[in-house]
Amino acid sequence: MSSPVGGLHVLPVRGLPEFTAGDDLAAAIAGAAPWLADGDVVVVTSKVVSKVEGRVVPVPPGADREAVRQRAIDAETVRVVARRGPLKIVETRHGWVVAAAGIDASNVPGDSLVLLPADADASARALRERLRELLGTEVAVVVSDTFGRTWREGLTDVAVGSAGIAALTDHRGAVDAHGNRLETTQVAVVDEVASAADLVKGKLDGVPVAVVRGLAYEVPDDDAGTRPLVRLGPGDLFPYGSRDLVPGRRPAADLVPRDGDREAVAEAFRVASAALPEFPVVLRHGGEGDGVVDVHLPERATTTAALNLGALLGAVVIQLHAEGWTTRWEPVGTPGGSSLVGRLWLGSPRD
Repeated sequence: MSSPVGGLHVLPVRGLPEFTAGDDLAAAIAGAAPWLADGDVVVVTSKVVSKVEGRVVPVPPGADREAVRQRAIDAETVRVVARRGPLKIVETRHGWVVAAAGIDASNVPGDSLVLLPADADASARALRERLRELLGTEVAVVVSDTFGRTWREGLTDVAVGSAGIAALTDHRGAVDAHGNRLETTQVAVVDEVASAADLVKGKLDGVPVAVVRGLAYEVPDDDAGTRPLVRLGPGDLFPYGSRDLVPGRRPAADLVPRDGDREAVAEAFRVASAALPEFPVVLRHGGEGDGVVDVHLPERATTTAALNLGALLGAVVIQLHAEGWTTRWEPVGTPGGSSLVGRLWLGSPRD
């Protein structure tokens, strides 16, 4: 366990160039900060890591940049968590739940977009080893990116990759000064380091690297990087965003926005779900006034689940059509895990 912190210095690394694919990022940092010392934490913006690793999407001349961006978001998405118009909160293949899959359109030329690093933990490990080779110093490395926070305005930097520093400081089981045993407290140290470093990097100052000095941190044996920060599966209490959740066996009466239609649609799902009481599905109204129900599988997709899903939707569609509704089914997302598997669009009853 780390010892108490006596005081910190956060130092910007200035004079770095504009990076492109194939550049030696570690050599540039070593040249600009030969004063790096053992125990320092080097915090690098993910954008420059992505640039040197070639994680850049070109925007062809004359192309609609936003359309290219939306395609790139879809390509990086494994699960749509929430959406409103063109804004999407998604889960990436890294496990991060983030707006627009972390794809950055700022501080880059208009003919390109920058993706998150493919494996920022591996990038951090490689950068740490290269700095050791160049300077002979033992430092930790954090790769940071800017995230929003649920139910809070503003942005802050968090860690998307790390090496040589434990991501979490675990206080569970410790006893505080009042004799209370801590049950759940784990401090996301690398996130705090990333946020502190951003105070001297800034968003508009062109300083992509900073050094946090004076932090007493734990060096892990396994160096799991930022993986311990990812909360998915049973620990994720908010897997479907902020809209109302509707259990498959007890849909609420407000699946669609039109007052006169709500009960008819809810009843269709009630009848269909009653025939498959063990089928694990979650329904969610897809948006304000857009007449859509999103269908999720809270458990890993299997052949049986797919067959049950087909049976459930078939029963719903048959009942809705018998009552004069129009429907359209749109597969969405990818199989496996806790994913959005499809979207049922609802049209007004025919006259």
